[in-house]
Amino acid sequence: MSDGSPVELVLRSTRVITPEGTRAASVAVAAGKITAVLAHDAVVPAGARLEDFGDDVLLPGLVDTHVHVNDPGRTEWEGFWTATRAAAAGGITTLVDMPLNSLPPTTTADHLRTKKDVARAKAHVDVGFWGGALPDNVKDLRPLHDAGVFGFKAFLSPSGVEEFPELDQEQLARSLAEIAGFGGLLIVHAEDPHHLAAAPQRSGRKYADFLASRPRDAEDTAIANLVAQAARLDARVHVLHLSSSDALPLIAAARREGVRVTAETCPHYLTLTAEEVPDGASEFKCCPPIREAANQDLLWQALADGTIDCVVTDHSPSTADLKTDDFATAWGGISGLQLSLPAVWTEARKRGHTLEDVVRWMSSRTAELVGLDDRKGAVAVGRDADFAVLAPDETFTVDPAALQHRNRVTAYAGRTLHGVVRSTWLRGERVMADGQFTAPAGRLLSRRR
Repeated sequence: MSDGSPVELVLRSTRVITPEGTRAASVAVAAGKITAVLAHDAVVPAGARLEDFGDDVLLPGLVDTHVHVNDPGRTEWEGFWTATRAAAAGGITTLVDMPLNSLPPTTTADHLRTKKDVARAKAHVDVGFWGGALPDNVKDLRPLHDAGVFGFKAFLSPSGVEEFPELDQEQLARSLAEIAGFGGLLIVHAEDPHHLAAAPQRSGRKYADFLASRPRDAEDTAIANLVAQAARLDARVHVLHLSSSDALPLIAAARREGVRVTAETCPHYLTLTAEEVPDGASEFKCCPPIREAANQDLLWQALADGTIDCVVTDHSPSTADLKTDDFATAWGGISGLQLSLPAVWTEARKRGHTLEDVVRWMSSRTAELVGLDDRKGAVAVGRDADFAVLAPDETFTVDPAALQHRNRVTAYAGRTLHGVVRSTWLRGERVMADGQFTAPAGRLLSRRR
């Protein structure tokens, strides 16, 4: 598919990851789109520039559908300029911003316009937006949908910020019925508040105490209730940041019965384990929590068999002072944008998975989740010319000072990871190379279908 524009750029590698597999190829680009995927030794058209990456891997830019940018309102935590630079540094070319922890939250069409006005000039990669479903904003859901949000985020337990309250089961039913009525998507932080309230709550430095305060049955019960509501209403729902492997059989069974439910997990659940979290190290705190190694093995198995659809960062930063050594009161969130690809690839290769698998989990399936799979998520004709160039066998040691996100707190500090992102390309333009960035060139994306 081509609009007839002359080829301007050819990207060449001995390893190009395409939907049909990895092969030596030359990828032709015109007017920001992929116009052809050709033989490796194809003749470069007159007037086109050739970029030959040798044996480095050319893969589609990653699509991260779970990012808390916090801008405007909490820009001391993060912002569009820093978050999108971190994304570009990590090979992510599209992110979808969560409706909290910004002020105002993206819960009305007016608030969405405010968010867009802030993001427009700061985005180094393409940015889309989720809306929020609150107890009192059912009337705002359709206008937000019509304004182009990709779906709606809801919490079933307290969110941690007072301006974004959770839904009880009756409120969930009302919001979900409204969203199903216009064919939208509800994405859900699924932890049951009653199970959380019944769990032991101890302050202090011990990670084991924090883990006990967020038991698996809180996730499992919330997911069971969500699946039941989705089945009753024939609604489309997505389980965010799944950490409890106990919920996997429920999700698989619901799908077999025709319930429209998908699920994601995160790099930190796939690469970090409860057994290794030092006491007082709240850079590892997130909700739901990082669980035990045996639980992690089952998450990987679920990725392999398709029960879990995709991997996203849930990048949720804060200022360093909120990461105290008391797990009960420290802010819960992992900052992972820049490191998500190498972190997942490092563990995936150990477990016998390929880069093609990683691309499926972190690019093609995330693009599909939000309806961007006509534009993003694959090296294929007609898609945007968004790429990451990766040296998959090179290693580096994580230095917090080298991170681009605003507060350089990371659970990956000191880890040696495989996979160096050499450059990142957006619509055929190099936006990051060897840690150097161009001026912001990202666009604001809206749902089309």
